[in-house]
Amino acid sequence: MSTTASMGSLKVPTAGQRFSLPRLRLPLWAISWLQVGPIAFILTVLFAAPTLLFLVVSFFDYDRTGIYPAFILDNYKDLICSPSTLRVYISSLKFAIIVWGITLFLGLSVAHFLVFHIRNGMVRTVLFLACAIPFWTSGIIRTIAWIPFLGRNGAFNQMLMGMGVTSKPLDFLLFSDFAVIVTYVHLFTLLMIGPIANSLSKIDRALIEAAIDAGASRLQIMVNVIIPLSKTGIALGSLLVFTQVMGDYFVVKSMSGGQSASVVSMLSTEITAMQYPPASANAMVLVVFVAIMVAFMMRVVDVRKELVK
Repeated sequence: MSTTASMGSLKVPTAGQRFSLPRLRLPLWAISWLQVGPIAFILTVLFAAPTLLFLVVSFFDYDRTGIYPAFILDNYKDLICSPSTLRVYISSLKFAIIVWGITLFLGLSVAHFLVFHIRNGMVRTVLFLACAIPFWTSGIIRTIAWIPFLGRNGAFNQMLMGMGVTSKPLDFLLFSDFAVIVTYVHLFTLLMIGPIANSLSKIDRALIEAAIDAGASRLQIMVNVIIPLSKTGIALGSLLVFTQVMGDYFVVKSMSGGQSASVVSMLSTEITAMQYPPASANAMVLVVFVAIMVAFMMRVVDVRKELVK
C-alpha cells in the first residue's frame, strides 16, 4: 500500500511519514557575514561610532557658552604644544612601564610555579582561583583599602615600628608614586598571570627535559626555552596591563594625593569644565598614543599568528 495519498498533483504525507521542509542553503559569503555580524555591530555602535564622534568634536570651536561646529586645529595645537601635556604623558608612561615590569616578573614567576611545580590539577585550579580572589570585589574598594594599610598610622607603619625597623612612621608609603605603583601592581598582576599561564601550559615538557639532559642550567632553560615559547602570553598580558594603566585615573587621583596626574585625569578635568572639544582632542591623542604602543608590541610578537598554532 502506498505511504502517501495523492490529491491531484499534491502528495500529502500519511500518518507515520514525517513532513520535512526544504533546507535553506545560503552562500558561503552570507554565512560568514552572519557569523561576524553581531560582533561587528557591537564594535561599530560601542567603539567606532563614539570614536568618530570624538574625532569630529575635536575640531569644533568653543567658548564659555557652548561649542560651535567648525574645522580648526587649535585644540590639537594647544594640547600638543603645552608643556603640561608632555609632563602628564611622561608621568603616565612612567607608571605604565614600571607597573609592566613588576607585573611581568610576578606574573611569570607565579605562572611558572603553578604550571611546572604544581602537579595536581585540582590544587593548581584552587591556587589560581586564590589569585583571582581580589577580583571578587570592586577595583575602587581594592584601591581604597590600601589607604588605611599604608597610612602614617596604618597597619604597615605600626608593624615596622613594632619590629624596630623604624622609630617613626614612613611618610612616603601613602599619597606618593610608591602608593600608586603598589596599587596598580595589586590590581593588574592577575591580568599578566592568566595569559602567561595559558602559554606555559602548552609547552611540551620534553623540550625542558631535553634541555636538562643537554646540561642547561635553570636560568638558561628560562631564557632560551620557556620565555621564547611563552611570548604570546607575555604580549597579551603586557597589552592588558599597559592599556589599563594608561586608561586609569582613579588610582592616581586617590593614591597620589594630587601630587601626580594622568592623561585621563586631565581629560576628566576638561569634561568637568565643559571644555568638550579639547577633551575630545585629548581623547583622540590618547587613542593614537596607545594604538602606537600596542602596534609596537604586536610587531614584536605576532599574536594572531601565535594563537592559530
